Amino acid sequence: MIGAAVEALRVKGPGLLEEIYEKCLMRELGLRNIPAVNQLVVPVEYKGMRFDQPLRSDVYVDDYLIVEIKAVERILPVHKAQLLSYMKLLNTPLGLLINFHEAQLVKGISRLILRGADDDVAF
Repeated sequence: MIGAAVEALRVKGPGLLEEIYEKCLMRELGLRNIPAVNQLVVPVEYKGMRFDQPLRSDVYVDDYLIVEIKAVERILPVHKAQLLSYMKLLNTPLGLLINFHEAQLVKGISRLILRGADDDVAF
């Protein structure tokens, strides 16, 4: 997964819009036969009422990983909070926050783990 993101940044370089990196990453994942969907609607439940709010996770990989894509000068706490909220709503144990603004992608990756989420997943 991270190799696919590195390749997308290597080919396109920093400085583009998040949506472009998302499409490039989806293409790269497809070329690597890694199952993923993008712009997955995140369902919200509140006291027995379930609704689809216009919350969309950028990339959902193989039913266990959410990737939130940014192209910003620096990652803020709110970016990590957003990813953690998506992880909770989708009961997903692993999240990656990838900032394509970095010249070296490894400096722009944050990994989040949601303990107790989807206990059936082994990684």
